Order: sequence, then C-alpha cells, then structure tokens
Amino acid sequence: MRYRTLGSTGVQVSSLCLGAMMFGEWGNPDHDDSIGIIRTALDAGVNIIDTADVYSGGESELIVGKAIAGRRDDVVLATKVSSPMGPGPNQRGASRRWIVRACEESLRRLGTDHIDLYQVHRPDPETDIDETLGALSDLVHAGKIRYAGSSTFAPSAIVQAQWTAERRRRERFVCEQPPYSLLVRGVEADVLPTCETYRMGVLAWSPLAGGWLSGRWHRDAADLSSHRTRTMPFRTTLSHYDLDVPGNQAKLDAATELAGVAGEAGLTLIQLALAFVTTHPAVTAAIIGPRTGAHLRDQLSAADVVLEPAVLDRIDRIVAPGTNLNPDDAGYGAATLADPKRRRRAADR
Repeated sequence: MRYRTLGSTGVQVSSLCLGAMMFGEWGNPDHDDSIGIIRTALDAGVNIIDTADVYSGGESELIVGKAIAGRRDDVVLATKVSSPMGPGPNQRGASRRWIVRACEESLRRLGTDHIDLYQVHRPDPETDIDETLGALSDLVHAGKIRYAGSSTFAPSAIVQAQWTAERRRRERFVCEQPPYSLLVRGVEADVLPTCETYRMGVLAWSPLAGGWLSGRWHRDAADLSSHRTRTMPFRTTLSHYDLDVPGNQAKLDAATELAGVAGEAGLTLIQLALAFVTTHPAVTAAIIGPRTGAHLRDQLSAADVVLEPAVLDRIDRIVAPGTNLNPDDAGYGAATLADPKRRRRAADR
C-alpha cells in the first residue's frame, strides 16, 4: 500500500480510502460481515475510512465504530454532514445549529471523541459559507474534529470557501471530495487544478463510475442492472444508467474499449480504473466502496498498480481529458441547473 500526504496537513493516508456507504441497509446489512471487511482492509494497509451520517440513516457510522474499536489511533476517520437526517427542515444543511448537533450524533455512533476529517457533504445554498466555516472552526478548537473538508463543491465554491476562511480567520477546508473516474473526467479541467492551487487533498469518489467500470457493463452484457440500481433508486438517477441517454451509450462503448486496454496491459478493468484515478498528481486517494469481501479483494489488488505512459495515452484517446461523457455525472452542476428558480428572474412588479 502506498501512502500520501493529505493536502498540506502532514497526515499520511493510504492511496485507497475505504468508503463505507455500502455497509448497512443500503448495501450489506450483515454487521458482522461488514465489520470483517473493514478490518480486512485495515490489515491490508488501508488507514483512512470515509463514511457519512446519511449512509443507511446512521447505520454505516455504527458499523464503522464497531469495526475500529481498539484500533482507533490507527485510523484516519472521515465522515460527512449536511444531507437530510430526518423530516424536519433543520435536520439537514450546513447551518451552525445543525452542524454542531450532527457532529455530536456522529461522534456517538462512531464511538469516538473526535473525527479526523469532517466534511460538508454538499454545498448548502441557504447558508452563508462563513456560518458553516465558523461552526467547523469551533468544533476544531473544541477538539471534536481535527480538520474540515468539502464534498462535490464547484470550483467557484471551493475558492469562495478558501477566501472566506482567509479573510474571516476561519479553519479552512483541507480536502475536497469530487466524482472522478475514467468516464467522469470533468474535474481535471477545474476542480483538481483548484485543489492543487490551495494545496487541498483530494479523495475521489466513485472511481468505478457507480459500477460502469466493474467489468460487468459492456456492449454484449445481458444484464445491465446492479445492486445500486435495484436498491438505491433515490441515489442513482435514471440519467446515470438509462442507455437511451446519449452520454450513457458513449459510457458503455468506452467501458468496453477500456476493458480491452486493461486486458492488453495484463490488468482487470477495476485495476485500470483505480490506478488511473490515483495517477493524477492532485489526487490523494481513490475511495473504494466494497459491499462484499470479494469486492474488497478485487479493489485492493489495484493498490500498487502503476500505469505506463502508453496506457495512459490510450485512455486519453478513448475519453478525452476533462470530459464527462454524461454531463449529469459532474455532480456539482446538475442540481443548480435543475432548479428553475436559480436561473429565472422573478417577474418585475
């Protein structure tokens, strides 16, 4: 396992980060099995675990807490806040009121007295970023969290947060979590360079493109469904998987060609996909999200893979740098564009 410095923090983390979204009701409901998978990853050298309060309604955090009991000091523990955790209007978002309460609840579920990296899961357009950074700064000063980070922020939002932290003397975001894979390369044009400018760490989510790069999806596949499409329709939008969407047909074609590149290089498509993401100089770690022990073994096998320049050149010819084959996969842009109120002036009175 290779280790890298998380941005400018000095903290060393493994190049593969264990994502815990699939532990619990959303993926693997067997707590003992999930705990075993987490401990196997730790034994293999993975030292950073990323979860979120919203994953299976807090169940993922409970499982992670059980798994790291007795090994807490060996783990860089990351979780996230801002996604809805109940029906109430104040049980979500990035206000001081919610962040402080949500942090306490995450600490309880995780069975720890501090979180190493506490990330804002998505931008909250209703809350001033200074309010958010102020609450996170207070949590740092209180010893409840060590560092703050962001997830799926647009480049402009990343810059705004950095400027606000500097001007208002807040703790700054030390890490960003963007979607990045062989099929979703848009962040190469803006997000990753912005993170490099501010010496932020980068934990890339969905490096297997939500299953498109698992090796199961190709032109001749008889079944293009997945566990996520069957059990998590609220999280996997139709536009991400519907083959009638032009960008998705391009993704299927690209995945088929990339599998050929992997085979010629003596690799699995999973190994190619994970090694590609961790090759970018801005990326600290790729977040793997196994649901089973077999998934974990397949993904851990990519830990030490180094891609030759010729292989990277072939990848660039299949999916151009800075390109998202399906624009909806960008993560941070689609939600803003989907809300008509954000792009239509109200009638003058």
